[in-house]
Amino acid sequence: MADKMEPVASTAGDTMVDEVVERLLDKADASGAALLGEGGLLTEITRAVLERALEAEMSEHLGYERGDPAGHGSGNSRNGASPKTFLTDAGVGTLAVPRDRNGDFEPRLVPKNARRLAGFNDRTLSLYARGMSVRDIRSHLAQIYGVEVSPDLISKVTDAVVDELVGWQNRPLDAIWPIIYIDALWVKIRSGSVTSKPVYLAVGVDMDGRKDVLGLWAGAEGEGATTWMAVLSELRNRGVEDVCIVVCDGLKGLPDAVTATWLKATVQTCVVHLIRASLRLSSVRDHPKLVPALRAIYTAPTEQAAGQALEAFATSDLGERDPAVVRTWRTAWPEFTPYLAFPPAIRTVVYSTNMVESINSRLRKATRKRGHFPSEQTLLANLLCA
Repeated sequence: MADKMEPVASTAGDTMVDEVVERLLDKADASGAALLGEGGLLTEITRAVLERALEAEMSEHLGYERGDPAGHGSGNSRNGASPKTFLTDAGVGTLAVPRDRNGDFEPRLVPKNARRLAGFNDRTLSLYARGMSVRDIRSHLAQIYGVEVSPDLISKVTDAVVDELVGWQNRPLDAIWPIIYIDALWVKIRSGSVTSKPVYLAVGVDMDGRKDVLGLWAGAEGEGATTWMAVLSELRNRGVEDVCIVVCDGLKGLPDAVTATWLKATVQTCVVHLIRASLRLSSVRDHPKLVPALRAIYTAPTEQAAGQALEAFATSDLGERDPAVVRTWRTAWPEFTPYLAFPPAIRTVVYSTNMVESINSRLRKATRKRGHFPSEQTLLANLLCA
């Protein structure tokens, strides 16, 4: 019976909420009141809720409710309230913070000397992370929330992102990782002029099978094995002692950098990168025949079968027309073949660096909205806060 009654109660509660909302909106329409900003409907509702919560905190602090005779002779009592300006996502308002005669009441909801609630700070950080400049953020807050915020205040709030980013970037890591994927993503960053720069990314799979972004590093204008060596060395210095499989693209010198860092690590070249390189090296008119020829290589049941498929392709008319494709696969062969020793379920996990594609998609989306990131900090903050 109780289970059957729950939907009725829920419906009644929803109806009550709808009625209250309708009344408030009707009142706002009738009086011409705004929803946001100083004196706005949502700001006033927020103020009322906060003051009710602060009164509850005061009752808890004193040990008795307002007007309760139990408070007589308790040694402490209410002593009016102090006005306090506060900022929230709904706007700016004035809050009456209760006081006690002993002066030792410490509100938890709105701490002393704090004038911005967490949601307001989070919204400012979110704007910063999405690539908005300090001037853009000031304009946005003034238009939407009806509050003028100084550049110094915004800088203090956004500095929290930088501090968090530095702490996250230098955090200790587990000693053993079954799989680490490394790849470089290309984004547009303003540094004097707008240029495309690589962002070096490392994503690990831990012993429990969970993914974790191990680090992000904004690089110079070109991707290079030397920079990757520095990145891998940093991961080792942060505690990564051993890695079973490192999946990476076919950048020259990168496999040597991996094995120099973790001697026993198996290097797996990203098969998707290898296919893309092959398509770039061949004529477009050959692609309809080239794709199935390559598929026969990378889907082979064993390394021996893959080698036979490569030789068949190399001696065919197609292979003779595209000798650069054949050379590419033979050069990458030692790092291409390791995943062929695994069953299909494992192959799908280690054959490509596309594990980082979701992060790449988020970067592309953020870049499309603005065109470029105004600085490396906003780029990294965007990924950290997303």
